[in-house]
Amino acid sequence: MPDGICSVMASELCKTISVARLEKHKNLFLNYRNLQHFPLELLKGEGLQYLERLYMKRNSLTTLPENLAQKLPNLVELYLHSNNIVVVPEAIGSLVKLQCLDLSDNALEIVCPEIGRLRALRHLRLANNQLQFLPPDLGRSRELQYVYVDNNIHLKGLPSYLYNKVIGCSGCGAPIQVSEVKLLSFSSGQLTVFLPAEVKAIGTERDHVLPLQELAMRGLYRTCHHFLKDLNSLSPISLPRSLLELLRCPLGHCHRCSEPMFTIVYPKLFPLRETPMAGLHQGRTTVSFVAYCCSTQCLQTFDLLS
Repeated sequence: MPDGICSVMASELCKTISVARLEKHKNLFLNYRNLQHFPLELLKGEGLQYLERLYMKRNSLTTLPENLAQKLPNLVELYLHSNNIVVVPEAIGSLVKLQCLDLSDNALEIVCPEIGRLRALRHLRLANNQLQFLPPDLGRSRELQYVYVDNNIHLKGLPSYLYNKVIGCSGCGAPIQVSEVKLLSFSSGQLTVFLPAEVKAIGTERDHVLPLQELAMRGLYRTCHHFLKDLNSLSPISLPRSLLELLRCPLGHCHRCSEPMFTIVYPKLFPLRETPMAGLHQGRTTVSFVAYCCSTQCLQTFDLLS
């Protein structure tokens, strides 16, 4: 593009942002601006403190600034559809008011775990990227309602915390080579699901008794929570450091009975095409939900539809 045209576009961009700052606009439209970098004008001084909705669709952005939350602290909606974003900075997790985040049609291979800290987030759009997995904590927030992951051809499974969310996924699940992945896995039919690295052991329906260490950890956890308000008051001498850290932060909680789990889970697979959400993808996806149970009994009685 000729330098003269670039100069005019840059001037118009600065003017648009300056007016938005002076008039305390809540909405700012920067779609189709051929932006290759996040506009520095948005980040000057205190930024745009009143801005709630930022539209930056169909540009050529490759990343986002680390101080995004500091300069645009009141963002409620951020639309970045159709850019070339490869990396989303950890600072995205500081946009505490963000309710809608659209990263569709970018070049994302990884979604940073900090997105799971967005407790106000309701809508997350990640369709048409190159994602291989999603953060295990994604979906912990009760506010999150809709997650769209269509056409991430390397994405094979979804975090268990998304099992009760509305998922859009029409083209996910192309087979990939995962022989080098050093994670525990379990198989159901022709599908092999790799579990988060925190999982240390996998239980099966043939198990009759939980491992002694797991029983001890669950008993100690209940006792500590009953008598102690803060687990940090436990002395490092009372338990090995690894077990003390595990006690403070369990592996997860059973989807059937909410029992904490520390060293072992009993996974159960629910193909999306066999759930009420099948209409969203018309049975074309091989993506599945993985539910985690705490025992053989919960594994046998847990039903996603109940």
